[in-house]
Amino acid sequence: MTKLSVNLNKFALVRNARGGNMPNLLQIAQDIVSFGADGITVHPRPDERHIRKQDVYDLKGTLQVELNVEGYPSEDFLQMVEKVQPAQVTLVPDAPDALTSNAGWDTIKYRYLLLEVIMRLQAQNIRTSLFVAADLNMIEGAKTIGADRIELYTEEYAHQYALGNIDAVGEYAQSAAFAHELGLGINAGHDLNLHNLRHFSQQVPHLAEVSIGHALVCDAWYLGLEKTISSYLACLKDN
Repeated sequence: MTKLSVNLNKFALVRNARGGNMPNLLQIAQDIVSFGADGITVHPRPDERHIRKQDVYDLKGTLQVELNVEGYPSEDFLQMVEKVQPAQVTLVPDAPDALTSNAGWDTIKYRYLLLEVIMRLQAQNIRTSLFVAADLNMIEGAKTIGADRIELYTEEYAHQYALGNIDAVGEYAQSAAFAHELGLGINAGHDLNLHNLRHFSQQVPHLAEVSIGHALVCDAWYLGLEKTISSYLACLKDN
């Protein structure tokens, strides 16, 4: 069964909007895990507008499931994850002021940057994933520079699915099969939700993990958090 890692960024954004510690991010994480989620994802940004660096340290100290830390490989970011030692680091090519991740890595253009970073993280026994589009050249590039996994950037799939083009999943299925042949693990994320997740997880082979935050938080407002986690897990069962 594909694992569900829940992104806490939007919970942290609500907390930061009022100051203080409501909602309590550590309690939210513990509850999410108790409801059945397999892991926790955070994406700290330089301005700390949602997840703060201290949150990353605190979560690592309390979680009994995998922690996935996303971010651009600046020196500050790399020093933080080397100290925290999460199970997985997902490298994204975001500018510091990006609202959200909106592109995958060009693993050919940034080969030497990524090669150095991957070697550095793997020396700390940290599994390293690269955020990439469903592009066979970029996936092959990820393998060449030694990544452990890729995370397929699924915004275009979500957009096409909403338009009724369910066959848009085909290039992601092909990409996942190709990545698996190369020996890469496959994650996926960005705009996956209760409407499009089941089809994606049924059609895309060898899918190890999906990371979902924004849509899940929006659904939780209507469904309740426990039911929301269960609903997402149901999309992934028996695939």
